[in-house]
Amino acid sequence: MAALARWCVRHRLAAVLLWLLAFGGVSAAAAVTGSAYSNHYDAPGTEAGRAAELFQEGFPGHDGDTDTVVWRTSPGSVRAPAVEQTMTRTLDKIAELPGIASVTSPYEGSHSGQISRDGRTAYATITFDEQTENIGKGEAQAVVATAKAAETDGLRVELGGSAIGLTNAPSGHLAEAVGVAVAALVLFLAFGSLAASMLPIATALISVGTAYAGTALLGHAMTVADFAPMLGMLIGLGVGIDYALFIVTRHRRNLKRGMPVTESAVGAVATTGRAVVFAGATVCIALLGMLILRLGFLNGVAVAACLTVLLTVAASVTLLPALLSFIGPRALSRRERRRLDENGPEPEVPGGFAARWSAFVERHPKKLGVVAVSVMALLALPTLSLHLGTADQGNGPKSSTTRQAYDLIADGFGPGANGPLTLVTRVGSAEDKLALDHLDSTLAATQGVASVTPATYNSSGDMAYLTVVPDFAPQSQHTSDLVDRLRSEVLPRAEKGTTLDLAVGGTTAAYDDFAGVIVGQLPLFVGVVISLGCVLLLLAFRSLAIPLKAAVMNVAAVASAFGVVVAIFQWGWGSELLGLGRGGPIEPFLPVIMVSVLFGLSMDYQVFLVSRMYEEWLATGDNRRAVRVGLAETGRVINSAAVIMISVFLAFVLSGDRVIAMFGIALASAVALDAFVLRTLLVPALMHLLGGANWWLPSWLERRLPHISIEPPEGRATVPGKNAHDDALMDVLVKEQQQDVRDIPG
Repeated sequence: MAALARWCVRHRLAAVLLWLLAFGGVSAAAAVTGSAYSNHYDAPGTEAGRAAELFQEGFPGHDGDTDTVVWRTSPGSVRAPAVEQTMTRTLDKIAELPGIASVTSPYEGSHSGQISRDGRTAYATITFDEQTENIGKGEAQAVVATAKAAETDGLRVELGGSAIGLTNAPSGHLAEAVGVAVAALVLFLAFGSLAASMLPIATALISVGTAYAGTALLGHAMTVADFAPMLGMLIGLGVGIDYALFIVTRHRRNLKRGMPVTESAVGAVATTGRAVVFAGATVCIALLGMLILRLGFLNGVAVAACLTVLLTVAASVTLLPALLSFIGPRALSRRERRRLDENGPEPEVPGGFAARWSAFVERHPKKLGVVAVSVMALLALPTLSLHLGTADQGNGPKSSTTRQAYDLIADGFGPGANGPLTLVTRVGSAEDKLALDHLDSTLAATQGVASVTPATYNSSGDMAYLTVVPDFAPQSQHTSDLVDRLRSEVLPRAEKGTTLDLAVGGTTAAYDDFAGVIVGQLPLFVGVVISLGCVLLLLAFRSLAIPLKAAVMNVAAVASAFGVVVAIFQWGWGSELLGLGRGGPIEPFLPVIMVSVLFGLSMDYQVFLVSRMYEEWLATGDNRRAVRVGLAETGRVINSAAVIMISVFLAFVLSGDRVIAMFGIALASAVALDAFVLRTLLVPALMHLLGGANWWLPSWLERRLPHISIEPPEGRATVPGKNAHDDALMDVLVKEQQQDVRDIPG
């Protein structure tokens, strides 16, 4: 590591140019090839997936994205001649637009069912040539503009559907800009040097920008979900700035001790850089753990996010030292440089709030531990009502045309019209056709069914489908119960004596099947990820208690963060105020990605905090001192890193994308709880209570475990507290601080 850092410092211009060349080259390649993201979250082997395959096979002309144009009159009827002429003319114009395969009007043929019973609401279906991922935003905007042009005082027109939803996506990168700006402010307040505060930002932007373009290229080689680029940017900016912060902090500490700039930068990478590589490796291991789920689109998310983390780590240990050598001593503020020139290097003794807090935790570990556990348990309570599913356009902001179209359909035709079920089967005999022709009446009499269309056959007559409209909305548990009832009771009875094998598909069926696959694999996934983390911490700290506590802390952080997510996104507490629409189910893949990302991020703080404690324990054998010194010296950096990461994550609420906003709030909540409740309160409190048991390891296991070191021994020599002079200063300071906090309530 030291050799790599030394090369980058000596050849700093070449190192910077190589990164700029990589960024420019990958970005240019992505611009030329374009993107190929997917928004199909199909789970292999599910019944809904089989229904979709059968439908595409039997009705190939209907495989394009289907959207709706909804209009409502007030007062009057949609059958009024003026309204009919206006909307017929509008639909004809839409049919002539590029990318439109067909338009089905309620005024033509047997489609009168597309007019509500009260005659005030009607809708037309628009079928595009392609699926949503292959439809340009401009094509969708042309449809919206054409339809909206028909609006008058008494005629309201709204549009819904996946392709139309593309027009709701905000342009630009406001979320990223806000997150970066807040991070820059926090860094400046922490460092007092503009040059030093800009380096983590520059390092993260170049590495994340390269990864963002690389994700676009990755989409041509494997299935990559359409939210993967934004998720990668969210994770990359958070960890990239944090990793650079840790290294710059060590570099500044070295400069204050009088080290030359070159040796200081090399030493920072050789010590803290190793911890960054270790932390980044754990993030990647956790992310790649998603591969065991064997879900195509999650594989793409895992690889894309892993690519982003790898590039941020690489930039932190190569590009950052080169930039540090460019700014020289300006990594310190003017006041720090003046003090260094006048007084020379001084022993660095932790002070301020971090040291006082460390002493306070040492005095009251039981009470503070109870407070921390109570906070985490209270926030985790909403997780007990977690409902996994996929939000639809009914959860969008009130101002969006897709949300308004959804509400108009629900008001005019019933909530189930927004998510009809599709029953598909092969037809092999006359008995099959006879059974299908009578099936609609059987289904109409089924509890939870609002209406059923008769069986529709393809041109060859060997495939048919029926459309079932439920009584309830797609996200309702009643609709999920209907799917189960059809599959387990109604359809098996109808299939007796025939070769029919009806598959139930549609929005709710697909979401329920997908959630079922995720939930079924989740225990194995969580077990694998947590076990890997425990093994890594066991090797690093030669202790059984440390990894076990870390595993419990990770589970607690995830549970409490999910409690916050459920309250905001499922219960709808403040979601409309945040512009995130009304409450709805939680995306089924959120737990998987949350566990992966949070595991890796929490390892950063765990390693940074406990490694300093472990170092002090090895030197003194005094657990109370080890915990006190470790928390005092790392608390400020952990808090600064957490504030930066929280700011970046929360800024993504401004993205306008519900899924990305959900990730942002979930990760921000988890990091806040992890940093401010777990790592700086509960972990040190428990370590004080456990005493020397924190570092116990059976001798037989100690002999068999390989030895790894997060920071090399030569790096530890530069840490304060290792010589008698520093020890004395620390002891005096802590005694004074303990006396100061005796009056703090307890």
